[in-house]
Amino acid sequence: MACELPKELGLPFSRFSCADIAGQAVQRGIVASISGATVWRWLTADAIRPWSHRTWIFPRDAQFRIKAERVLDLYHGVWAGQALHPDDYVLCADEKTSIQARKRCHATQAPAPGRPQRVEFEYERQGALAYMAAWDVHRARVFGQCEKTTGTDAYHRLVDYVMFQEPYRSAHRVFWVTDNGSSHRGEPSITRLAQWYPNAIQVHTPVHASWLNQVEIYFSIVQRKLLTPPDFPDLQTLERQLLEFQSLYERRAKPFEWKFSRDDLNRLLRDLTEQQVQQQKAAA
Repeated sequence: MACELPKELGLPFSRFSCADIAGQAVQRGIVASISGATVWRWLTADAIRPWSHRTWIFPRDAQFRIKAERVLDLYHGVWAGQALHPDDYVLCADEKTSIQARKRCHATQAPAPGRPQRVEFEYERQGALAYMAAWDVHRARVFGQCEKTTGTDAYHRLVDYVMFQEPYRSAHRVFWVTDNGSSHRGEPSITRLAQWYPNAIQVHTPVHASWLNQVEIYFSIVQRKLLTPPDFPDLQTLERQLLEFQSLYERRAKPFEWKFSRDDLNRLLRDLTEQQVQQQKAAA
């Protein structure tokens, strides 16, 4: 019962709470009485949490498997069925958009015994910037710079920033893994990158599959460690702290332990296909 959707039972809930489940158990005659705390203990023992939820996007890219396999192969040192050359490099790139500099109306107070850090609710907007970054998958290096906005020109500047440096400038091949954002979308982006640098190869993740881009892991660390809660008096401070954090992180960084493989991808797609078939049968 806890694994059913309330709407399928004709109930006006979006999610079940322990008290809701306890009430339903009594109403259905499963038990004479039961407390929400008991329900919570039983569900916790079975790792069931019907009161929580997470959003997701069902794969809709017709070439999802092909594109995902290319990216996964690069992470595991393979391209087109062959091991990468020792002088090949894999970079993941993207942009973190609209990072706001919020000047709090009163100074943030440090935590104290029995009291968390206090951040003033009201703030003054001091503008926003975009953070363009590239992550070297196998060498754990970060390249980033701040821009007023995203776009092809901003992406070009990031590529220049990386490709002007060794070992990328004289590398055999440099693979750039990106999503399908407007700065680097589709075949035109592939062509542009090859024109900018003949040894650079653009590799797109499937549509709505940014989780396959390792730079998103780095962005999540930036969000957690620096940008939450947002408290920056001006854009200059925000930019300085982003670049200082980048430098500090790189000194400690190690390559991410990427375990998701082709086999995992095949299992995921098989499960999704089975779910889709079941949904179609239910709808029929």
